[in-house]
Amino acid sequence: MSGVRVALALGGALIALSFAAPLFRLAAPTHPLVAAGLRLLLAAVLLAPFALRAFRAGRFPAGHRRGAVLAGLCYGLHFGSWVSSLTMTTVAASVTLVTCTPLLLGVLGALTGRDPPTRRFWGALACAAAGLVVIGGADLVQASPEALLGDALALLGAFSIAGYFLTARRLGPTLDVTAFSAVAVAVGAATLLGTALAVGVPLVPASPSAAAAIVACTLGPQLVGHSLLTWALRHTGPAHVAMATVGEPVGATLLTWFWLDESPTTTVLLGCSVTLTGVALALTASAGRGPGARSRTVDG
Repeated sequence: MSGVRVALALGGALIALSFAAPLFRLAAPTHPLVAAGLRLLLAAVLLAPFALRAFRAGRFPAGHRRGAVLAGLCYGLHFGSWVSSLTMTTVAASVTLVTCTPLLLGVLGALTGRDPPTRRFWGALACAAAGLVVIGGADLVQASPEALLGDALALLGAFSIAGYFLTARRLGPTLDVTAFSAVAVAVGAATLLGTALAVGVPLVPASPSAAAAIVACTLGPQLVGHSLLTWALRHTGPAHVAMATVGEPVGATLLTWFWLDESPTTTVLLGCSVTLTGVALALTASAGRGPGARSRTVDG
């Protein structure tokens, strides 16, 4: 598969994903579980015909269906925690922390021995960790326990989406992306909306404008962004796909700044910059390992 096509897919995904945070902000005061759940539910409805067609054609075997269910649980946890974090901390902090997935995948590779990181990667990890401390410290100085909880939820979102990436990648290049995505988003939607229903939250958007924002978030970040990421997972490693999202905090912060007039503090911007520098260093470290190393990570 041409590296150019993969790069274009990841670039398109990055642009689409940058709109997610500001659109979720526009969906407020809809409850985070409902906003995220409705986004996934709408995506499931739109993708259902493709999943049914793949199932009837024998392109969606039982193993892939089980993987999609597991990925859907990761999806639900990811969106539930991350969208909740957007109500507690700044977009800059939230999106920076939730895109630390590549570093988590690198640490996992070190622990399993399947893809031991280079020295450059450990330097990148230290750099990113310093950025996280700056971001968390800014919220701590502001005496905002809610902001710190938002930071923690964003990190939980990073852990859970790592599980999604690993699950999708392990199913191999024969994976039917639309069928897999359809089941994953349906399971994620059921998880989020079921939880909201259990705690007594109304399963409706707060206003027509909030509903429009959720629809836009489904059509752009979800159907375009996440589908392109899942497609790319068939042709390159999960850490590389996750690394492609490193520009999302910059795009989301700029969009929120100019669109919603939310100006992040200088300290948070500094922490975001340091974290992104670490993630970018990790990308160059991973790229230098060559295709052989990547295949050992996936197939070993």
